[in-house]
Amino acid sequence: MRKIASLLVVLFSTVIAFSQKTDLTKRPTLGINFFLKDYVTPDLIGQNGLGSVLRDGSWNKVSNMNPGMSISYFQGLNDYIDFMASLHGTFVNYPFYNGTKVGTDKFLLESDANVNLKLLTDNYAVVPYLSAGVGAGMVGGTYYYAYIPVGTGLQFKLGEGSFINLQWNYHLRVSDLSNYNFHYSLGFSSPLTEKKAAPVLAPTPPPPPAPVVVDTDKDGIPDDQDKCPTVPGVAKYQGCPVPDTDGDGINDENDKCPTVPGVAKYQGCPIPDTDGDGINDEEDKCPTVPGVARYQGCPIPDTDGDGVNDEEDKCPTEKGPASNAGCPEIKDFGFNYKQVQFATGTAVLTKVAKAELDKAVTILKDHASLNLIIEGYTDNTGSDKTNLALSQKRADAVKDYFVKNGIAAERLSAAGFGSSQPVADNKTVKGRAENRRVEFKTKK
Repeated sequence: MRKIASLLVVLFSTVIAFSQKTDLTKRPTLGINFFLKDYVTPDLIGQNGLGSVLRDGSWNKVSNMNPGMSISYFQGLNDYIDFMASLHGTFVNYPFYNGTKVGTDKFLLESDANVNLKLLTDNYAVVPYLSAGVGAGMVGGTYYYAYIPVGTGLQFKLGEGSFINLQWNYHLRVSDLSNYNFHYSLGFSSPLTEKKAAPVLAPTPPPPPAPVVVDTDKDGIPDDQDKCPTVPGVAKYQGCPVPDTDGDGINDENDKCPTVPGVAKYQGCPIPDTDGDGINDEEDKCPTVPGVARYQGCPIPDTDGDGVNDEEDKCPTEKGPASNAGCPEIKDFGFNYKQVQFATGTAVLTKVAKAELDKAVTILKDHASLNLIIEGYTDNTGSDKTNLALSQKRADAVKDYFVKNGIAAERLSAAGFGSSQPVADNKTVKGRAENRRVEFKTKK
């Protein structure tokens, strides 16, 4: 075991010597941890073998492990390697390797130094790592020993430099008074120093000054290219103004109405638009009535006269409110959904319910554009899982009744919502009866 310890010391020294720090290297960080110590399981593994312990399930119970607290210091050596030093304290009935114990509730103090080899850098949310080091312990202020901690862990990123560490270590026995044990820990760590600010780059030098361009009339055309250098003009006329007698922006050479302001579409002449809807009379099929372009100048039609134009009306041949996209709602025809109820715990339609549904069948047959969403609900009797299934059965029962009476299934959809949306107090018989219901909404 002394050779192993020496080898680890050499390994740590080599890692430190070749480490290079970058922006991803962990800053000096302090952590606090809760841990559990398990001396029983390693002893069982040593006596019976790992396979026997796993097969028999004889792993030590958490309630029998020794809890304790520790503090840890972390320092990144490079992007993938961290140095970790920890001080652990707990009370134990410490067992020596030869089987004797030092007594109940003896204070155990351990300190170790480790190197954590990370498989990913600290900018990842979850970083697995391997850990190995050297440590020393003291029991009851009398017994001293050395050990080697080896293990693995997971680092969970919380924020800039803050982490949660979940670690498992196996403490190898080195000296005569040490003993094998498992060390499980969960901790939180946060940096002790601020992150270094990025270096400030020197400002880019200004570009060289542009050559001086002479433009007397300030029209963007240099004087050496401007045929009218003292009068602002345009490039099309080599710097001279555009000839435009009527001031409509169309030069006189292309303007068929050079003395009357017009538009380019009519070669400089005004747009004929009798009704003032912005659509010229040649393209306006309703030249005396204001309209819109997509109907060639005519108003948007409203076939059923319900105040919702055909473009927005889902039922253009039947009157309906704007809130339902111009389609009628089943309640508008005297249908009372509150009559559709069920006995507690069933999806069987009552006689009253069937009588009301017969009204709905007649309404649906008379109005082919009317499609329904059937929503089933229950009172709060029973579990949420049972009520959700029951509400679906109730919605399906109504849908099946409609289909049986000649309504196409494609016009219907059914969904159950359990007891999640009560309309009355579930503490009363009357309230629960009202909650055992089916509601009807129009499909748009």
